[in-house]
Amino acid sequence: MSQATSSSKPSQTRVARIQHGEFANQLRAAAADGDDARITQVLAELLRCKGLSRGQRIALQQKALLTLVHSLRSAALNDDLTGLHNRRGFAQIGTRVLDLAARDDQSAHLVYLCVDHLERVYELLGRPAAQMLIRQTGNLLRDLFPAYGVHEVLGRLESDEFAALTTNEDFASVEAAIGQIRIAQRTATPTLALSVGVAHFNPRDPTGIDELLEEAERNMNQPSSELGINLPISRIGLSALSAYRV
Repeated sequence: MSQATSSSKPSQTRVARIQHGEFANQLRAAAADGDDARITQVLAELLRCKGLSRGQRIALQQKALLTLVHSLRSAALNDDLTGLHNRRGFAQIGTRVLDLAARDDQSAHLVYLCVDHLERVYELLGRPAAQMLIRQTGNLLRDLFPAYGVHEVLGRLESDEFAALTTNEDFASVEAAIGQIRIAQRTATPTLALSVGVAHFNPRDPTGIDELLEEAERNMNQPSSELGINLPISRIGLSALSAYRV
């Protein structure tokens, strides 16, 4: 009797692990899609979970619900279209990076990008063309800052506004940032039309993430920060989108 009981425990443990993985994945996918009906269905299945002891069932439900909470939290901090942090996520993670920079007496730079003429692209070429440019800008940031998620933070703050917080000295000025962007866009089609601004974090006179964003945006509005050709929007058409330059 005791031998049968002991042999059943590993089997039950395996069942719990398999079911937890299945339910967690289903909840994560449903949360990402905003599928309330599917979330309700999976939670109902959790409550009816059979073949486990009461303690195992409760543990399984707790883990799955925790996964759901993490998925919802991630969705609240990320931009759906690009996968980058949204403004809230950028501010939260960026504040932590600045705290570490101040502790380690390390300077940091906030690079602010604006996709020029995006509203006109929406009007003349439609949503798919505008979204293509937005996704391309997100991918450009990933190419520029390959260490993001560790020492760098990337975000899409508004429809046409992006930002990166980095300790990389290659982005210590607008001119330096523009140079890095030009290199990254040599093989890009279409090349992006961007305006660029940079703000600096001094660990010995620290400022908050909001102040840095405001400073970088002011810097971006200077004429010298414009990058590229800025074609008149009337020259942009579906067949000429590859000529759109930032």
